[in-house]
Amino acid sequence: MYMLNPNYVVGLIDGEGSFTVYIRNPDVSKKVKRRAKAEPRFYIKLIEKDVNILYKLKEFFGCGNVYFQKDKRLNHQNCYRYEVANRKDLEKIVIPFFQKHQLQLKSKRKDFKIFCELMKRIKKGDHLTKSGLRNLYKIKEKMH
Repeated sequence: MYMLNPNYVVGLIDGEGSFTVYIRNPDVSKKVKRRAKAEPRFYIKLIEKDVNILYKLKEFFGCGNVYFQKDKRLNHQNCYRYEVANRKDLEKIVIPFFQKHQLQLKSKRKDFKIFCELMKRIKKGDHLTKSGLRNLYKIKEKMH
């Protein structure tokens, strides 16, 4: 059994990972609403046979969870997803790790930078007002 190292983790996330914030559009009323107005997420999804890496990531970061993700689309395999959704874990563990160990892909670095900006604004409570939420939504649209 081997331990993951920071360079491996950065490479894996560069290739397969994602930083995102699900933001409810304040100008569109839907019948089904997200339970929260802004939900930051760091995740990576891999096919079923590679699930062990996700459990190693969970161990590496000391937070998050691994979920089964069924895929019914033709020519697609079932996947597992390692996800960190807890804001404190994102703020205290995930963000500092990627600030110290820089992502290599420009597009991934851009998404990470926007993710950090959104997290800062969420921490300030910007997502709690309609104008703040609208602003977050506009920033989020710049993500890949």
